[in-house]
Amino acid sequence: MLEDNQNSPQLDTPDHQNAVPSETTGSQDVPLKSREALTQAIKFTLLSFSAAGIEALSFVILETLTTWPYAAKHVISIVLSVLWNFTLNRRYTFKSANNVPIAMLKVGLFYVFFIPLTAWLGKWAAGIGVNEYLIKGSTMVLNFVGEFLWWKFIVFRGSENTNALAKKEQEIVKKAG
Repeated sequence: MLEDNQNSPQLDTPDHQNAVPSETTGSQDVPLKSREALTQAIKFTLLSFSAAGIEALSFVILETLTTWPYAAKHVISIVLSVLWNFTLNRRYTFKSANNVPIAMLKVGLFYVFFIPLTAWLGKWAAGIGVNEYLIKGSTMVLNFVGEFLWWKFIVFRGSENTNALAKKEQEIVKKAG
């Protein structure tokens, strides 16, 4: 088993003194990428508040005006929220110029699993007497976290900072620098 480790750096050997700093301490780009990821998370959160408002408001309207089952109200409110959130976050958070239909298919893939699972759990929870607003709130938090991770690492991976807005910002930075 020791042979498997021959290609990995050994910090207790004299060879580590000749290692390139980026190999032992991390790339110089890490703080920039970390800042960019934090900025994306903050933008996503702020823009998601508007999507959450759409989801919550549409759910309340449907809850008030219809006698539809929880699952129907849940699906309609999520679809409205996702369309809004996708449009804003694609442009402002991820600044992606990727193919919209393909990106929407990837988003749809997330919801192929998320909506039925949360609708089923919501129906089950409502059936045992849990308040539907509490169920909806919990679902929205799960959706927020899952959506950010899916969009960042699946939907917009490799296409971040490629739209006209990102290019304009890059030009401004280039001129200032």
